[in-house]
Amino acid sequence: MRWQLSEEQDAYRESLGGWLAGIAPPDVVRRWLDAGDSRSFADRFTADGWSGVGLPESIGGQGGGLVELALTSELLASACAPSATWLATTLALSALAGVPAAAPASQPVVLLSPAESIPGEGPRLTLDADGRLHGTVRRVLAADCAASFIAVVEGPELRLVPADGVRVVARRLLDRSRSVADLVVDGATSERLDVDASAFLRECAARAAVLVAADTLGAMGKMLEMAVAYSKQRQQFGVPIGSFQAVKHAAATMLVEVEAARSAVYFAAASVEGAGPQSDLHAAAVKAQVTAAGSRVADSALTLHGAIGYTWEHDLQLFYKRAKLDEALYGRPATWNERLADALTLV
Repeated sequence: MRWQLSEEQDAYRESLGGWLAGIAPPDVVRRWLDAGDSRSFADRFTADGWSGVGLPESIGGQGGGLVELALTSELLASACAPSATWLATTLALSALAGVPAAAPASQPVVLLSPAESIPGEGPRLTLDADGRLHGTVRRVLAADCAASFIAVVEGPELRLVPADGVRVVARRLLDRSRSVADLVVDGATSERLDVDASAFLRECAARAAVLVAADTLGAMGKMLEMAVAYSKQRQQFGVPIGSFQAVKHAAATMLVEVEAARSAVYFAAASVEGAGPQSDLHAAAVKAQVTAAGSRVADSALTLHGAIGYTWEHDLQLFYKRAKLDEALYGRPATWNERLADALTLV
């Protein structure tokens, strides 16, 4: 299958791609990552209006849907731009549709769910008799940048928690383009959100699957581009290594993985946006298959680069680490495959 974007979506891709080329070239991105500074990019991304694309106007967005969000995710990854704040906020904001003043799209809000588990399936906070929250959630994506948090308590029930009511303990990742932190909540005040928590968490999980797969697609495409370019430059025995049959086969396999992932990601995005009867299965399949393929492409790209691919100075290591984190982010392929197996009827 081949996914075809609309003219408007192609125009958006071109516009955002051009903006990223000017704002986030490799040397600038490296400066942000070396300094551990994700806020500079996040603030500029929001100020220039990109963070609202794909989100409803009721929560401060500019309209559009999950296909536009997937395009954004893919392009951010292709630049290796710091994107944890954008992703975490994008996933959480729909829970605030009834209280738009609480956290518009310009204010980072994060769902309290571990970055390595499917959203909503991690530990839940407890609510005491005085209505205060208690508990610890480890490895929360972009928790160090959030203005507020959406906590999940038993029921399930969702509650909005201001950032000044929690303690944030930063953690380090090999992939410096994203961040995670542990959240310690000890007696924080909160506001109950009038939303169907089960429906929100189900939708959030599907959207997370699609957007992480789209991020993987962006990293895969960039690694393929870099591997092909390097194979034309690097010479052995007086000829470019790209002329060797083994290298051609490896590059061709990578290309097949990338193009298959592209069709799957955008089909799943449209399916989830349309809330079709099998949309959850499409989301699970794309998360499992595309992120696993991204890890394989990362390994192949590193092999084609040889020793230079391991060095800090070469940009390949940035995308390699990004693809490897995507494989684990919001659930590993095995976890999503188990979801698929549970949902399919045995013949």
